[in-house]
Amino acid sequence: MKIFFISLFVSLCSFTTYRGTSEIETMTDLEVMRLTDHVKEIKATAVIDRRYSNKIAFLVDMRIKSGKNRFFVYDLQNDKILDQGLVAHGCGSETGIKGELKFSNEPNSNSTSLGRYSVEKSYNGMFGKAFRLNGLDETNSNAFKRAIVLHQYSAVPYEEQEYYIARSHGCPMVNEVFFKRLEKVIESSDAKIMMYVYY
Repeated sequence: MKIFFISLFVSLCSFTTYRGTSEIETMTDLEVMRLTDHVKEIKATAVIDRRYSNKIAFLVDMRIKSGKNRFFVYDLQNDKILDQGLVAHGCGSETGIKGELKFSNEPNSNSTSLGRYSVEKSYNGMFGKAFRLNGLDETNSNAFKRAIVLHQYSAVPYEEQEYYIARSHGCPMVNEVFFKRLEKVIESSDAKIMMYVYY
């Protein structure tokens, strides 16, 4: 059976200043399968627990290399990707093998943790405005203790690259322009947005 096709597009609805592009690459079949599997989990959670948005979710595919768009803003009601951008992984996740990452929930590991997060209230820290993240799974239960947050950083490029981008200390770290768009999405939501980091 042919795997259905999702085309990436830029939404001009309630979100402003999305990147303009005439050539948006489509996801591979495996990337679509991974994304849709995790979307199903988010939808199921949102049905059971009304604290979480049933409209918007963030998905981060850590199997895609860091120089390519792998942070997706997803419309849960219309099954569409609304926006996408680059996101760093933790320096502790490097294995020394090209394209292979490891993950950890341990304090001081500087690694990315996989699993579902709820995006919490913002605060002002060393990188400016950032959003606290609450780990919802055993694989990321130490997110608060580790100070894992969604934040911006000027060293993260805006456009896709052929090389690997800057690494974080375990936080999902994005470009400043992309962060501004995420901020608008988060702050306009009437429920907590869930972010799913997977591999």
